[in-house]
Amino acid sequence: MVSRQSARSALRHATSADHERVDAAFSRFDLASRDGYGAFLVAQAAAHLPVEAALDAAGVARVLPDWPQRRRGDRLRADLAAMGLEPAAAEPAAGACIQALSAALADEAGMLGAVYVLEGSRLGGVLLRRSVPDGLPVTFLEAGDSAAWRTLLVTLDERLCSEQDINLAVSAAARVFAVFEASGRSVAEVSGFDD
Repeated sequence: MVSRQSARSALRHATSADHERVDAAFSRFDLASRDGYGAFLVAQAAAHLPVEAALDAAGVARVLPDWPQRRRGDRLRADLAAMGLEPAAAEPAAGACIQALSAALADEAGMLGAVYVLEGSRLGGVLLRRSVPDGLPVTFLEAGDSAAWRTLLVTLDERLCSEQDINLAVSAAARVFAVFEASGRSVAEVSGFDD
C-alpha cells in the first residue's frame, strides 16, 4: 500500500517556487534601515490586509474558529501608524491577484491554503525581526506562534483528504504568494529598493 503525501508536504513542495519569488521580492528591503523597514511594512500591508479581508469575507472563521487570534492586520496597521506611514492601496497587479484569490476562497480547501501562507509568513516574521533595529515598531513581526502553526498543519492533514482538496489549497496558496510577490516588487520599485 502506498501512502499519500501529507497535505502540508504537498503544499510546501507545490508552492516552493512561489515562496522563493516572494522571498526575492521582499529581500530587496533593507530591514536594518528605517526607510527600508517602513517600505517593507507598506509592502506587507498592501498584500496582507486585502488577503485577510478576503478570508474574512469568505467566512474563514467557520473553518478555523481561532481565526480572530490568527489575524495580524491590526498589528500591521499599528506598526505603520507608529512609523507615520499608511497602508498603500493594492497595486494593479496585486489587485488582479486578489480578485483571482477571492474566487479560490469559495471552499474550505482554498481558505486553508491561503491561511497556510499567512501563517508561514508569521513564522518568517520572527526571524526577520532580528534584522530590525531596536526602537522601531515590531508587533507585526513579533506575532509568531509556533503552536498555532502546528495546529494548522494538523488541520491541513485532517481536512485536505483528497487530491482535489490539496489541489484547491495549492491553487489558493499560490494566489496568495502572487499577491505578496506583486506587492513586494511594486513597493520596492516605487520606494527605490528595486535591484
